[in-house]
Amino acid sequence: MNLRTVPFDHPDAVKLNDEVQAEYHVRYGDGGDSTPLAPTDFEPPNGVYLIAYDEADRPVATGGWRSQDANGEGNEDGDAELKRMFVIEQARGRGLARRMLAALEENARAAGRVRMVLETGTKQPEAIALYTSSGYEPCVKFGYYRHFDDSRCFAKAL
Repeated sequence: MNLRTVPFDHPDAVKLNDEVQAEYHVRYGDGGDSTPLAPTDFEPPNGVYLIAYDEADRPVATGGWRSQDANGEGNEDGDAELKRMFVIEQARGRGLARRMLAALEENARAAGRVRMVLETGTKQPEAIALYTSSGYEPCVKFGYYRHFDDSRCFAKAL
């Protein structure tokens, strides 16, 4: 896996984001994740966006984090919010998501963030399994989907 830092609006990032949105729509029937995101959210040192490329230089996995501090949506000072973790179907089962997660945690820690937080949903059991097996624990709901019954929020101290 070759990890590269890219802008959130990089063509490969847009392509993978379209794929994850399509998968969310299949799972939830709602058109995809409506959380407001901007390319500037992922600009270092306040965030990062990574793409993993395979040996043929094809984009196969993605993920990013953005800084969050105490706000009216349930975040706390020092939070790094995980966003757009995704591995294409053909590359699943190879440990890419776990390696991407570790790289994002390391990057957020180096940027001075103290807690990684994420929101996922009940129709993503493989995501919940990844996060809980990586040391994440349920936390107070935060963010755009905090009032949705299917939403699940997790946190891990960095």
